[in-house]
Amino acid sequence: MPVGNHLPHGETANGGPLKRELGERHIRLMALGACIGVGLFLGSAKAIEMAGPAIMISYILGGLAILVIMRALGEMAVHNPVAGSFSRYAQDYLGPLAGFLTGWNYWFLWLVTCVAEITAVAVYMGIWFPDVPRWIWALAALVSMGSINLIAVKAFGEFEFWFALIKIVTIIAMVIGGIGIIAFGFGNDGVALGISNLWAHGGFMPNGVTGVLMSLQMVMFAYLGVEMIGLTAGEAKNPQKTIPSAIGSVFWRILLFYVGALFVILSIYPWNEIGTQGSPFVMTFERLGIKTAAGIINFVVITAALSSCNGGIFSTGRMLYSLAQNGQAPAGFAKTASNGVPRRALLLSIGALLLGVLLNYLVPEKVFVWVTSIATFGAIWTWVMILLAQLKFRKGLSASERAALKYKMWLYPISSYFALAFLVLVVGLMAYFPDTRVALYVGPAFLVLLTVLFYVFKLQPTNVSQGAVRSAS
Repeated sequence: MPVGNHLPHGETANGGPLKRELGERHIRLMALGACIGVGLFLGSAKAIEMAGPAIMISYILGGLAILVIMRALGEMAVHNPVAGSFSRYAQDYLGPLAGFLTGWNYWFLWLVTCVAEITAVAVYMGIWFPDVPRWIWALAALVSMGSINLIAVKAFGEFEFWFALIKIVTIIAMVIGGIGIIAFGFGNDGVALGISNLWAHGGFMPNGVTGVLMSLQMVMFAYLGVEMIGLTAGEAKNPQKTIPSAIGSVFWRILLFYVGALFVILSIYPWNEIGTQGSPFVMTFERLGIKTAAGIINFVVITAALSSCNGGIFSTGRMLYSLAQNGQAPAGFAKTASNGVPRRALLLSIGALLLGVLLNYLVPEKVFVWVTSIATFGAIWTWVMILLAQLKFRKGLSASERAALKYKMWLYPISSYFALAFLVLVVGLMAYFPDTRVALYVGPAFLVLLTVLFYVFKLQPTNVSQGAVRSAS
């Protein structure tokens, strides 16, 4: 479906098209890998401090909203699996400006996130090699992940699969070990701990509803990356089968990992002590008698950060490629190398990240909260666009086309409106709390800048026929 001055899907200016080399196992683990980043291992302590044991409610609420968003994306991605996914759907159903803003916003949010992940790698490598300057590790992380992305999409998929697997195995081991401590008294002289810590220190909701609401922003940052399933649609082997399967499994797994891990941690340790004695993951493994726990978790956190950075470089490259195809980024970025990789788009993203690494060392500690809140705003914009595009997409279908949809949104349109209301609530909360308010300065300012560039440089594709998306079955 050629739109304006962009190339038809699957055609590129030179080299081959994007290659469908990602299988179901790659896509499932990529989405999980993108979600289970440094946030779970490092950021969870901050969220627990806000909400206490009730943080589990925050994760369940956030998870339900994400499931609706993913169903909305899946409905469109199965109907029309293209590279760039939600930016393309925003363009087709909401207009060229919406597509342009969504694409560039997503590119920016992953750059911001990757900066945080690269820095985390540098900090944690510094534990093992304290004499080596941090910037060297940050650079090494960027060069290695960038190289993997430039080789072939299959190389990226394999690395992401194994990286994600390391994280998942660690979390499962901790949950099983933790249940052993709670139920059978492992590491506690055979005395079962039980779960009284969940309510013994000021109740299950020690900071009331306010605490739960305050934690929602941190929680939504943890879910950032799950929409990557949509970006893989252009390179999935069998999108009609793999995408619905990945969406269904990812939600339950994320919930199991996040809520399961938090349940175990909060049962073993008083919530008000978590974060004061180091990582709860390290503490749990040490309690089980694993003396090298700190080293193991250090390794896992590094792979978690590398995995998220790997996924981020993939996402930024594919989004830039899609924007160039649509005539909304320089045409050179729509070119792929002979191995099907959009090399120029990837190199620009890697180059921008180099600047990000530099900036990270020039700004104070506060930057991590800022980075997460800016990224959360960017993610919320993306999720809102997915929901609005899906509502418009449905309205444009005839009754027979609706009946023929291979993958449908549950409780349409009520679920979509509920998810939208939830996202608006999170933005309102970000405005309310001073630490996260910075995102509402940076995020909208960036969108205004993009809007100006859009009109000044006339970046709208011509001959846009809204809703003219055909099924790629």
